[in-house]
Amino acid sequence: MAYDVDLFVIGAGSGGTRAARIAAGHGAKVMIAEEFRVGGTCVIRGCVPKKLMVYASRFVDEFAEAAGFGWTVPQPSFDWPHFVAAKEKEITRLSAIYTTNLHKSGVEILAARATLQDANTILLSDGRTVTAKTILVATGGTPALHPDVPGKELAITSNEIFDLPEFPKRMLIVGGGYIAVEFASVFARIGSAVTLAVRSDNVLRGFDEDMRVGLRDALLEAGVDLRFGCLPTGIEKDADGLRVTMSGCDPIVVDQVLVATGRDPHTRGLGLEKAGVKLGPKGEIVVDDWSCTNVPSIYAVGDVTDRVNLTPVAIREGHAFADTVFGSKKVRVDYSKIATAVFTTPEIGTVGMSEDEARTIASRVDIFAATFKPMKAALSGRKELTIMKIVVDADSDKVLGVHILGESAGEMAQILGIVIKMGGTKADFDETMAVHPTAAEELVTMRVRRMRHERIEPDPMVPGMADGVGE
Repeated sequence: MAYDVDLFVIGAGSGGTRAARIAAGHGAKVMIAEEFRVGGTCVIRGCVPKKLMVYASRFVDEFAEAAGFGWTVPQPSFDWPHFVAAKEKEITRLSAIYTTNLHKSGVEILAARATLQDANTILLSDGRTVTAKTILVATGGTPALHPDVPGKELAITSNEIFDLPEFPKRMLIVGGGYIAVEFASVFARIGSAVTLAVRSDNVLRGFDEDMRVGLRDALLEAGVDLRFGCLPTGIEKDADGLRVTMSGCDPIVVDQVLVATGRDPHTRGLGLEKAGVKLGPKGEIVVDDWSCTNVPSIYAVGDVTDRVNLTPVAIREGHAFADTVFGSKKVRVDYSKIATAVFTTPEIGTVGMSEDEARTIASRVDIFAATFKPMKAALSGRKELTIMKIVVDADSDKVLGVHILGESAGEMAQILGIVIKMGGTKADFDETMAVHPTAAEELVTMRVRRMRHERIEPDPMVPGMADGVGE
């Protein structure tokens, strides 16, 4: 059978655009459909605008710290509409670059919603149909509005948070995951009175326990009102804003309610059932190691598969798919030892296993950990602490995980990801010369083991000095 195209991609986000460009580079005729804006969640309403907002929030700390170093800074003020406009200009620029790169690769872009009619036919929202030998679904995820409470339509999600017409002076954020804590950190620093309602007894379920406790304390220090074991039961308008009734705690009146309780695979209404594609319990597309569904002509990559929901993972999956299907080489994505970051202030950078995870697979685990005030705090007066932790298989000396809470933790995690992926040992860390004075040098000077659940006490000395480095 002759098809209109070799590959049709539904969704022009990070995974879809990478797959389309690589497949076109292998000689395939490719179309890609996007119903919103080219660039997807990361560029338009996720990683990029969020990181710009994080940068904006951190100037508050810089202004405050400057006095300790001899600077006199006038009372700062923040212009929310100016930031929103600047953010929009930047993501528009990035979206245009994505579009240009697709065109340069020979990919035809369709500004339309696409749904499946069968295993090889796509219906576009303008009424046209396209046939494709291979179809790739890369529609990503969508914010989950949980819990389902009366008045939930008055709340917003992370899709709307970047374009609010006014800055909320009082905000309730529901959720304890990385999206919730990042926005809590950002809005508290910019000047909102933030309440964070978390169903469990701490934030960031699944992260290393010391990182969770450290970030909890940092959020409290930043002025976030943490309410654990507490969820909304209803939202209604009143004369002073939005009145939110809560289970397990008192009602609260705020200007804005942000629900950040996770994301669901964006599969509803795509016609997947009609094409015979198997879905999982959350609506995720079930795929094999090569991103192929149970229908041989239909593949899926990125958050829509609910494997590891990170932008770099979607990009890697899209690239591997294109190489496998159109490049005549089988490429399987390795999901182990993925470095990631939580862009709160202080931020978390992590790669590999947590302490609890390591104890499930290793007979003996050594923990090396340190807590200290950053060197800048000596003059700035900041109370913020840096926490570093190395998890080691005691029998093989292999480093199973590294976890950092502190400035530039995300940058350090990216480099550490290479070391952990290569199978680095604690001896490799110890034999590496330190760069002094830096916070990162603590990673190669740590010698003190600790027992499980032993509290990591702050070291009054600057990093590395305890071992005489720099003396």
